Amino acid sequence: MADTALDQLKRNGRIVVVGASLAGLRAAETLRDKGFKGSLTMVCDEPYEPYDRPPLSKQVLLGRGTAEHTTLPRRRAIDAEWRLGEAATGLDMAARTVRLAGGDEVPYDRLLITTGVHARPWPNPAEAELDGVFTLRGRDEAAALARRFAEGPRRVLVIGAGFTGSEIASACRERGIEVTVAERASAPLVGALGGVIGEVAAQLQRENGVDLRTGVMVTGLEGDSTGRVRAAYLSDDSRIEADVVVVSLGAVRNTAWLDGSGLGAGPRGIACDAGCRAFDFRGIVTDDIYVAGDVARSPHPLFGYQFLSLEHWGNAVSQAETAAHNMLSESADRRPHIWVPAFWSTQFGVNIKSVGVPSMGTEIMITQGSLDERRFTGVYGYQGRIIGAVTFDNARWLPFYEKQIEATAPFPPPFDTVDRRSDGRHPRPADFPDPSVPTHGPTVTVSGYSPADKRITFRPGR
Repeated sequence: MADTALDQLKRNGRIVVVGASLAGLRAAETLRDKGFKGSLTMVCDEPYEPYDRPPLSKQVLLGRGTAEHTTLPRRRAIDAEWRLGEAATGLDMAARTVRLAGGDEVPYDRLLITTGVHARPWPNPAEAELDGVFTLRGRDEAAALARRFAEGPRRVLVIGAGFTGSEIASACRERGIEVTVAERASAPLVGALGGVIGEVAAQLQRENGVDLRTGVMVTGLEGDSTGRVRAAYLSDDSRIEADVVVVSLGAVRNTAWLDGSGLGAGPRGIACDAGCRAFDFRGIVTDDIYVAGDVARSPHPLFGYQFLSLEHWGNAVSQAETAAHNMLSESADRRPHIWVPAFWSTQFGVNIKSVGVPSMGTEIMITQGSLDERRFTGVYGYQGRIIGAVTFDNARWLPFYEKQIEATAPFPPPFDTVDRRSDGRHPRPADFPDPSVPTHGPTVTVSGYSPADKRITFRPGR
């Protein structure tokens, strides 16, 4: 029997992965598991092999580990050519080549883009260059910030009270460092979890000694004669002295290198179908370019086929495995990526976990526990169905509500499991801010509808 094109690809094809972090590594491992024996090239702008990012804002800042010891474990050997420290600068879709910063052009038969995101920088470049001004996303940034924390700064200013900003503030207090948090929204975590939960987070921060300033913006940073940051000015005309400033204003998707390529890429990420195949700028799906991880925008059948950009560890792994499977499969054997979003954070001694897309919710109901006790489950509703759930030190309920989300169960929940003695007697507005007003830290960005929504079906498991 003659070889098919797919057989030839598996035996001696060329696959390039741009973005050698969690998603890139797991995709490469899956490709080898699926029998790919051709050449595999891993391109990464950082000089390090894939490492784990969640510990950077947790254990590393607490001094309980080092950035150098966050390397991801390997599930198997991948026999790849590593192009570390070489950023991709361009894509020629017609020639099927990726251009690198050093001038090399790497050919491919299949391309997987897993370039992720980077921290949004402080908008004033001169102020951003002051000694003591940091962002936190990569290994080098975490190592530098941890060293500065170890020196015992007098005060740290965190700009932005999303998940990362709140975790940084928590690390400061645990290390005995005075910290001020400035947030333009009404409360921490409000963009991701809404005002009801945000108020609980605000109380938690203040009770742990955080100088929390909400409803304000930082308008400028001031340096001393040596070029070291010493103060910040706020929109309420106040001035905060700080010798370390951490800018935590959210993430920017790494798509600038694709400008002019013809791919459907922009500030919100790279659009792809449910099988992880990238769209070109005309909305036509490609057959040789795939995308996975934080940089991807993909339609989800559980959430109205809207494009979701998910900054989640588990999503990166699941989507990468789906992309790798589909790269080596005939059309009939391809599968959709339908992972339910999930996220976790530990701050001020509280374990916060969520499933689904809380930020789509219009109402919330506290179904177990109590807000006052900081041990509860909050369930979000949207158009009469359960769309998400969040727990504070009550994660045992999350698998139950994940199943309800998958089954498009009604909201409010009618179950006997709802604790009628708690805060959960009635739904209330979830109190998300106006989407036109920026807030810091959502982990799910809802960004439109899929052009392929009529061709995708989803049937929850029984």
